[in-house]
Amino acid sequence: MYLVSIAVGVLVGILYALLHVRSPAPPAIALLGLLGMLVGEQIVPIAKRLIDGQPLSQAWFVSECAPHITGVTPKPPVAAATPAATASTPPTDRTS
Repeated sequence: MYLVSIAVGVLVGILYALLHVRSPAPPAIALLGLLGMLVGEQIVPIAKRLIDGQPLSQAWFVSECAPHITGVTPKPPVAAATPAATASTPPTDRTS
């Protein structure tokens, strides 16, 4: 993992030099680069899903890709309330 990180860092440094961007990059360029990395990471799961012949749905994208891009953990699905669970029970007297 460390070697991959160094290699990617060298590649980014080369790109910065080719684009005449000083390092560290100005905040806007750096943030756009980070956004591109986050979006680029999601190409692999999307490609795998397409290769497997599985459909791309909005629900799948929201549950699998969006949390990686936004950093916001999705809320777990709310279970359907059953009539027994929603019926109120009378309070019990625990003082005796």
